[in-house]
Amino acid sequence: MRTAVTSLADIFDLRHQVLRTGMPAEAAHYPEDARPDTFHLAAWDEQGRVVGCVTFFPDPWDGAPGATAYRFRGMGTAPEVRGQGYGAALIAAGIGAAAERGAEVVWCNGRTSARGFYERAGFTAVGEEFELAPSGPHYIFVHKA
Repeated sequence: MRTAVTSLADIFDLRHQVLRTGMPAEAAHYPEDARPDTFHLAAWDEQGRVVGCVTFFPDPWDGAPGATAYRFRGMGTAPEVRGQGYGAALIAAGIGAAAERGAEVVWCNGRTSARGFYERAGFTAVGEEFELAPSGPHYIFVHKA
């Protein structure tokens, strides 16, 4: 298993397949993708296939006014590798890369169904559950970088 900062082109197909299944490809483009301070990470399996993806970018979090915060979105892994540590490796690498860029806090709007995953990675659910279309119920998850 290998993780590294990479290009949007390397992760886009997986992002589209696992996070915007059945939707047009445009639905998998995020406004933050074009920002110069955004970075993407991929996880590759032993055969060199991209099996995990996530995108990080600076974005203040209301719960830590004045702190340098990075948000991530587009976190996904290929169904055949779920539960094998690829997602955890991506999050750890992303937190490290964000900290190298000055992040004090890392946060996301994470699916309620992934709460256990985020808590095992050291995140805390903050606030009330909320609905985020098109993917359903979410919490804000926060981690000190």
